Amino acid sequence: MRIGRRQFLVTALGAAGELAALAGAGYIGYRLPRSVAAAAATAARGQVLRFVSRPDLSPPAVTVTRSPAFLSGPGAAAAPRYILLSPKGYNTTGPGQPGLMIVDTTGNLVWFRPLPSPASAPFDLQVQRYHGQPVLTWWAGTVVSVYGEGMGYLADAAYRTIATIRAGNGLQVDLHELNLTPQGTALITAYRTADADLSALGGPARGQVLACQAQEIDIASGRMLFAWDSLDHVPLTESQQPLPSGPNDGPYDYFHMNSVALAPDGDLLISSRNTWTIYKVSRKGGQIVWRLGGKASDFRRGPGAAFYWQHHVRALGGGRISIFDDGASPPEEPQSRGIVLSVDETSKQARLLAQYTNPARLLADNQGSVQVMSDGRVFVGWGDQPYFSEFAADGTMLLDGRLPADDQSYRAFTADWAARPVDQPAVAVQSSTAGGVTLYASWNGATELAGWQALAGPSAETLAIAARARRTGFETAIAVNSSGPYFAAVALDAAGRQIGRSTSIRLSA
Repeated sequence: MRIGRRQFLVTALGAAGELAALAGAGYIGYRLPRSVAAAAATAARGQVLRFVSRPDLSPPAVTVTRSPAFLSGPGAAAAPRYILLSPKGYNTTGPGQPGLMIVDTTGNLVWFRPLPSPASAPFDLQVQRYHGQPVLTWWAGTVVSVYGEGMGYLADAAYRTIATIRAGNGLQVDLHELNLTPQGTALITAYRTADADLSALGGPARGQVLACQAQEIDIASGRMLFAWDSLDHVPLTESQQPLPSGPNDGPYDYFHMNSVALAPDGDLLISSRNTWTIYKVSRKGGQIVWRLGGKASDFRRGPGAAFYWQHHVRALGGGRISIFDDGASPPEEPQSRGIVLSVDETSKQARLLAQYTNPARLLADNQGSVQVMSDGRVFVGWGDQPYFSEFAADGTMLLDGRLPADDQSYRAFTADWAARPVDQPAVAVQSSTAGGVTLYASWNGATELAGWQALAGPSAETLAIAARARRTGFETAIAVNSSGPYFAAVALDAAGRQIGRSTSIRLSA
């Protein structure tokens, strides 16, 4: 008999336990039917990970290849420990649950949070700083054609949501940007539908367009401090996007704002995918200071400095900016690139300093990110292609990773992160054919976890150490030479100190 996930949890936990597990809070573990446990324990060999102690989690598997230079080259010792992904943001058809994911640089799962509703989509998981402390940030909501309607979220080092971000002007936070500033504010994007005369472009005089807003929101109060609307400053004729051809194609997406970032002088850099332009915008008055790229560029660009359908623009200091140059949809270049430009605002010249390409010649129709680290290494997420890569400053590939086919992550980042979940470790046990039991232990998101103690005893109150094991991945299987019938697991850090403990569970006869 095939056991679906709902029946799986009911069998293991009963109806009340099923609801607790699906809520993802206070997960305590259970005794698992042997046939189901065996199937779950071997599922990770495929494209979806499954765990005996956490059957509610089924994230897509991540594959990573690292070069010798990644492990021993300059900067290897200081390399960030983790990779942050948000698989299936655009409701793709690849395997596994949509959700927020942290893996280590070998591809082993560290943390996964599935979204609570199939209608929700995850985007843009990052480690950022809020009031000087590292936090996780992400967007979740509904994808509406080419943009999103949802909210931004901040979580602390225990994975507790500490703030939610809503847009102003009666709009909703769009999926494309959630960028925290040192002032405790968030730079976001928001989309709205507006009436417009499209006759100058060969369209109807009574047409509709998607207007885009860049907003700055005070996180603590929720107050909108600044808003800039594309229709107030950029004419429709700057667009490179063809008019919709069908009656059901929706409003004309003439601008398509996909990133907002601080410039070193406090102004904003706004990326418009569909005008092929980066706009520097005054944060005081909202006027456009200059345009880089597109039909009305203020800059002369040297060889290789042109970009098309770009994403994720960031100021790096010293007159440099990084850009993910999609180059496609429709194609204008043979492959996508991560690029770094030198932008001289006085002479109005822009030149290519570096570019980073994947040997597979990946061409992303949309999405993508470029992260330039302090030591010069560069981490690239390849947008709608299921890949992410890390490069040395000279362009040598150090790491190449991927999600399963037909999965994708809007952006991809590498970062350090230290967390101890508020939830207890999860544990499950099953009888072993060789005698004793196998105990399965996991602690979703615990970065200090180095090993486990398996406890066993005749009652929940009289447990003793029955086995020890080093952490072997997200879930560790521990052979325990005891009939219990009560068991628990103790989480240990690298020094052998207890940092967490599961509840006790009973192995039924």
